[in-house]
Amino acid sequence: MTRKICIVTGTRAEFGQLRWVMEGIRASRDLELQLIVTGMHLSPEFGLTYREIEQDGFKIDRKIEMLLSSDTPSGVSKSIGVGLIGFGDALQQLQPDLLLVLGDRFETFSAVIAAMVARVPVAHLHGGEATEGVIDEAIRHSITKMSHLHFVAAEEYRRRVIQLGEQPERVFLVGGLGVDNIKRLKLLDRAELEASLGFELGPKNLLVTFHPVTLEVSTAAAQMAELLAVLAELQDTQLIFTMPNADTDGRVLIGMLEQFVAQHANAHVFTSLGQLRYLSCIALVDGVVGNSSSGLTEVPSFRKGTINIGDRQRGRLQAVSIINCEPIRSSISAALQRLYAADFQASLCEARNPYGEGGASKKVVDTLRRVALAGVTKKAFFDLPAP
Repeated sequence: MTRKICIVTGTRAEFGQLRWVMEGIRASRDLELQLIVTGMHLSPEFGLTYREIEQDGFKIDRKIEMLLSSDTPSGVSKSIGVGLIGFGDALQQLQPDLLLVLGDRFETFSAVIAAMVARVPVAHLHGGEATEGVIDEAIRHSITKMSHLHFVAAEEYRRRVIQLGEQPERVFLVGGLGVDNIKRLKLLDRAELEASLGFELGPKNLLVTFHPVTLEVSTAAAQMAELLAVLAELQDTQLIFTMPNADTDGRVLIGMLEQFVAQHANAHVFTSLGQLRYLSCIALVDGVVGNSSSGLTEVPSFRKGTINIGDRQRGRLQAVSIINCEPIRSSISAALQRLYAADFQASLCEARNPYGEGGASKKVVDTLRRVALAGVTKKAFFDLPAP
């Protein structure tokens, strides 16, 4: 009997990591892929990226509109509620055997709550990780407690999921999903990327993504202003910006970026680069700047430097290619000097990605094919041995 696996995706980055799992499920004779698309994918403001999913040949079974035109705490809370209603209806209609989700977004939180109530088993990808500066931290661990199978990216994360009371035999160490894209996609060369972006790369190039730190109150604009002040002083440097996520206070950052790009001919902003252009950019730029998880989970595989600003990603495993700095002008400037320093560039050849060397997607699919699901929704708390 074919096992129905329902995947939820709400952001461009999330789909990029899920893509090869989806391909593997679709190609399996034992599994049937169901796909629910929500969140930023359905928003014109964020590029209607559900179209990219369809262009990649995937059938979308349900679209759940939940993203309100508001980035206030109240607006995000209401979005979670709207999503919960939509996912409740979708799961009743689709009747999946398993819901598969990734990460820590509030859209995913809604989906997993609905699955718990509907008694649909949940498999969670990339649990056990830490991002101490954002609400994603608590959401991620909450999803872990509502999930029944766990696919983690590193041994430290496996131990943390078990520490949360999950049965060790249901926690699978597979590595980071983002690495599979790097290994399996044929990236664009310089000329192809320039043609696709619509401008020529310069003597120096930086890829910049900066999101709000959602556990801090009203710091987003001030931190972005500090970053932009440093970037404005750079010479002979093309700046490639990607828009922030639909997080609390995200819209003020979007406005600041649009104003900056309008005033600086060397700056370019993209609502969504898509996985191919995004990874191709990483391969060709001098380094990545901002506070995106990609800077820690994917960029080390290219042996490129990442300037990680502030606390959004604090707690994640880090390669030697990461330069941490405070969200203030002097610290960001010093980090940029370090990025271009000869000794740091020479050290990058030793960089190793703590999220693995690829193959995670196949391990996930193989496990989904064979793992027993009977009785899995009744969980016993796993207690660690007494000290």
